Amino acid sequence: MKVPLLLALLFGAVSALHLRDEAVPQDGEMPENEAKEAPTGELTLLEEEEEGYSGSEDAPEEERAVDSASALDEEDEDFQCPKEEDTVKLENSPGCKNCHRFLVVRTARSFFQAQFTCRRCYRGNLVSIHNFNFNRRIQCSVSGLNQGQVWIGGRIGGWGPWKRFHWVDGSSWNFGNWAAGQPQARGGRCVALCTQGGRWRRTRCCRHLPFICSY
Repeated sequence: MKVPLLLALLFGAVSALHLRDEAVPQDGEMPENEAKEAPTGELTLLEEEEEGYSGSEDAPEEERAVDSASALDEEDEDFQCPKEEDTVKLENSPGCKNCHRFLVVRTARSFFQAQFTCRRCYRGNLVSIHNFNFNRRIQCSVSGLNQGQVWIGGRIGGWGPWKRFHWVDGSSWNFGNWAAGQPQARGGRCVALCTQGGRWRRTRCCRHLPFICSY
């Protein structure tokens, strides 16, 4: 009689352990009643990526790019601002005294190096674009560059269902001028403007491109 009783107690203990393990959320998971919805605000949630693409191949690139940008802070003595002959200032609207100024830097740099340059050298950011007329103006100013694309200040933040586009200057994401198949198609986590046509494309942040600063 002791053996069946012992087996019954052992089976009950295993069942209880199994139920407890199922109730513990896995790493990175949250129970349904505790999960929080991603904030929406004025940012644009990305559509689903191409089937089978998780975006993981961008992760090492993103980490390397952030590391290189952070390293610039530690290499002040080696950092040099663009020479004046490598830049082109865009004219402001007549009579606009408090408008932002814009500068095209023809020296090709990665996205994060470009943003660092805008901050360090001009106390600004990579440019944000909020309407078609300004987008056209920017495109006309860079149409003579032969690299095909220039960095603007848009990039993707977050992962998975929390991916959002945002401008590095903190302004609202309220306009887009995407090329065909963009931004849903797989690509990088940073945004570049095509010098011919002015359309936007997702581009790998490590690419070295000319860029536009707003300050």
